[in-house]
Amino acid sequence: MANNEWKKKCETEWDLKGISLPDSVDWKFVYEAKPFGRNLLKNPAPHGVSHNSPPPEPELTGYPPTGPPRSEPEGDFSGWITSRESLGYDASGVPPGVAVCHLPNYSWFTLEQKVDLKAEGAWDELLDGFQPDIVIKDWYEESQLHDSIYQLRVRLLGADGETMIKEHTVSPTEDLSNYSHNWKEVSHVFSGYGPGVRYVHFLHRLKNKFMVEFFPTLVTGSTVLVMPRKSS
Repeated sequence: MANNEWKKKCETEWDLKGISLPDSVDWKFVYEAKPFGRNLLKNPAPHGVSHNSPPPEPELTGYPPTGPPRSEPEGDFSGWITSRESLGYDASGVPPGVAVCHLPNYSWFTLEQKVDLKAEGAWDELLDGFQPDIVIKDWYEESQLHDSIYQLRVRLLGADGETMIKEHTVSPTEDLSNYSHNWKEVSHVFSGYGPGVRYVHFLHRLKNKFMVEFFPTLVTGSTVLVMPRKSS
């Protein structure tokens, strides 16, 4: 099939009105890559859970685990770069001179990915001229471990993969006055971000606690979408 026929298939399938479609683009590659409306993140549910079902209740044994204490949650983290930051023991709220058997040991668990938009089927004129909406979504568990259990930082980067063009951050404070154990959705739409964007860097941090047993904060449904539309 000729390149202009592949271009016509792309134009028809995604209703690409008002978007520059130069003949120099490899339209067969674009069509097969399908850059629009699909999640560009790999392994969006590394803990093996879905936000369409309630988060699993922790299984408490009341006994210390055998072997070395866990420091990271269980899961399949393929596709993600992970790291851990220990925050140490939290003795806040313990009156002076009071002896306690156990203190909570908190840590941040970070997962990040960098999406190459051109490798996923986008082209220069689309990103620089039309600047399609880039939709971000994420769901994190109300783990009730702390008043700060989740942080998100998403950056739109230039061709060098380092220069930041736009950024969105989220660092919510949890209400611990009433027990709630659901998924919380986080979302954002990048629009009108200017020319030069070639990568999306997605990073979130989840707070975990170890006190006799390991208590994680789970995340699922992490999403980066490029849409064939723009809202500004």
